[in-house]
Amino acid sequence: MSATVPTGSNTGPSVTQLVSGIVGDVQDLGMQHLALFRHEIKEDIRKATEAGSSLAVGAAVLQLGGFLVSLMLVHLLSSLAPNLSLWMCYGIVGACVLGLGAIAVSIGFTKLKSVESLSKQASQVMKDDAKWLTTTK
Repeated sequence: MSATVPTGSNTGPSVTQLVSGIVGDVQDLGMQHLALFRHEIKEDIRKATEAGSSLAVGAAVLQLGGFLVSLMLVHLLSSLAPNLSLWMCYGIVGACVLGLGAIAVSIGFTKLKSVESLSKQASQVMKDDAKWLTTTK
């Protein structure tokens, strides 16, 4: 009994089909990366919107409180230093508040310059995918 194996028949997919399948899979992977990136951006925008509304309400309440505390400090200074007129007390307290505000704004701008709009890893993945997809076509 001899078993004969047909030499010319190939039951598996051809090389062209395999390469085409790989290219299709890589393109699907690139599209999935793009969808993930898009989802990440939408999630960041949603979080920023929620944070912005909370910050706006908090800033309004802080402004009102700061105004009332400033008035209190002016009248406290006026009662502690009766030789100063009321307008001088307003000027002293106003200058102090102005200085603190300038320092806070300066610190805020410094921190704002260090913020990156996209994470380095996500942007690098997108660049690599785009480069690979454009070179394989």
